[in-house]
Amino acid sequence: MHRILAHTTPRNVVVWSVLDAELAAHDEPLTIVDVGGGTGGMAVPLAEAGHAVTVVDTSPNALAGLTRRATEAGVAERIQAVQGDADALADVIEPSSAHLVLCHNVLEMVEAPDKAMGSVASVLRPGGAVSVLVANRAAAVLARALGGHLRLAQEILTDADGRAGNRDTLSRRFELSGITALVEQSGLVVEQVHGVRVIADLVPGGSDTEGATADALRDFELATAARLPYRDIASQLHIFARRPLPTGDGA
Repeated sequence: MHRILAHTTPRNVVVWSVLDAELAAHDEPLTIVDVGGGTGGMAVPLAEAGHAVTVVDTSPNALAGLTRRATEAGVAERIQAVQGDADALADVIEPSSAHLVLCHNVLEMVEAPDKAMGSVASVLRPGGAVSVLVANRAAAVLARALGGHLRLAQEILTDADGRAGNRDTLSRRFELSGITALVEQSGLVVEQVHGVRVIADLVPGGSDTEGATADALRDFELATAARLPYRDIASQLHIFARRPLPTGDGA
């Protein structure tokens, strides 16, 4: 297995670094499920690293794009495209079969995040891990307030489900306590919590920087991702959790 950190940008370096460490802990190719993986931004690099990836997405157009991308990258044999919903993974994925599940930018959009999270947990094998990435309510509040939209910032701050200003798209935002509880209620054990894009969205041209500037920005994101208060005001929250082994398991 070769490492995957070559694919990082300042915006995604934190998530890739966590995943890279998990992959490096295994000597064999992993079975990975990417829920809502779309056209394969995560799946293709993982397949290039030698892993078998199933992308489950509701959009047939996105899955068609995934197939083309995987073919062009020469990894079509290691990627499977499946149309399905996050809250019904057991319909398309064998329960307790995945070493690793990615659930990035999905829980914001589903009607029942608790059901979707439970579905994700159900396809993890004992000892398997899940990477969850969600929009951070605190960042949305600060961004609106700094932009002069104080009334909207107040609405997002106090709105029960974090959908203020986004009700037309059903997109919600999470607080750290809420997403952590959601993951734990599904029977998983939270191992790591990071902030993603602490300043990458604030630096002019942050997503397009190159060379030494990009390297410095990546280093800054890594340095602040787990450090308070920076973690808690990042654009996104990243939770890395694991399905525990059965009690008394000698593995």
